[in-house]
Amino acid sequence: MRYIPWNEQEQRDREMLLHVLSMPHVFSRENQIIHFTASAWITDSARQQVLMAYHKIYDSWAWTGGHADGEADLLSVALREASEETGVDALPVSREIYSLEVLMVDGHVKRGVYVPSHLHANVTYLLEADPSRSIRIKADENSGVCWFTLDQALENCSEKWMRERIYKKLNEKLLAFGREDRP
Repeated sequence: MRYIPWNEQEQRDREMLLHVLSMPHVFSRENQIIHFTASAWITDSARQQVLMAYHKIYDSWAWTGGHADGEADLLSVALREASEETGVDALPVSREIYSLEVLMVDGHVKRGVYVPSHLHANVTYLLEADPSRSIRIKADENSGVCWFTLDQALENCSEKWMRERIYKKLNEKLLAFGREDRP
C-alpha cells in the first residue's frame, strides 16, 4: 500500500491495515474480528458540500460505504455503495485512496440478527457528484440523504468520534485539496 498518511491516526491505522492483509477472510464478514470496508466522501465540484445519509444503525448523518463482501477492488465497493445509498452517480476524483481508518463497530441488530462488535479496516475514496441531480434514500439502511456544507456535515453528525476524528479530517483534506500533490 503506497498511500502516504495524512496524520498520525492514518499512519498508525495504515500499519494495522497492512498487518490485517495477511489474515484469512479479511475481505469478507466471515472474519468477525476485522474486515475491509470502503467509504466515500462525496463532494460537489467546488469542494464546498458533502453528501451524507442518515444511517439507521448509527442514528447519525454519515458518509456512504459498506462491506467489501469478497471484493478486493475497494474503489468499486465505494462507488457501488454511494450509488445504492444515495441514488447519485458519483465519480472518483482520483483512483487513489483518500483516507484510511480502523473503525470500531458496536454490536447491533441488522435484519433481525445480532452482529457482535468488531473492527472495520476502512479505505475511503473521494468522489464527486452533482448536487442538482436527484437523490434518494435506501430505506433498509438510511432514512435521509442530504447535501451539507462542510461545517453542517460536522454539526449534523451525532457520533462524536466520527465527527472529530474522521469527518473533520476529511474536510481538512478537502480544504487543502489543490494546494498539495495529494487528493
